[in-house]
Amino acid sequence: MSTPKEDEFLEDIAEAEAEAYADEVDEIDDEALELDTLRAERDELKDRFMRALADAENVRKRAQKERKEAEQYGGSKLARDLLPVYDNMARAVASVTDEQKEASAALIEGVELTMRELVNVFKKHGIEPIQPQVGDKFDPQQHEAMFEAPLPGTKAGEIIQVSADGFMLHDRLLRPAQVGVSSFTG
Repeated sequence: MSTPKEDEFLEDIAEAEAEAYADEVDEIDDEALELDTLRAERDELKDRFMRALADAENVRKRAQKERKEAEQYGGSKLARDLLPVYDNMARAVASVTDEQKEASAALIEGVELTMRELVNVFKKHGIEPIQPQVGDKFDPQQHEAMFEAPLPGTKAGEIIQVSADGFMLHDRLLRPAQVGVSSFTG
């Protein structure tokens, strides 16, 4: 058996140990709470980093796409402005008679060579002519109907006259071919 002083001493020790244990538990709880807070903050920062990385990748891809389009289609305004030059040269070559060919062979040959060179430059830059023929079916994706006329011996929607060639710039329509279309239904 123990004495009251010993009992009191043992009680004080037990109480001190309980307080120390409670302080340790509180300290562990505080550390666990701080650790949970730091983990949540880490996860949020990781998520923000991943989103920023994805945004940067999207910006890079968009810039690459825009740069490629600028390379392919950047000259479309200049190309459109050159199409009337092509049209005028084509009309000049088409209007030459046999007599004029004999009288001015060198001049006419020069115009034809210039026309071919213009077409070669167009092709070099991805500009391809759309040259429909009389009798082809009208395609609104590539042709512009300048007029409709009922022409016997043709079907409705058939091209009956080509006024001007059209042009594609790579896969885009630069200018539709200008055509006359049959509306004959009989």
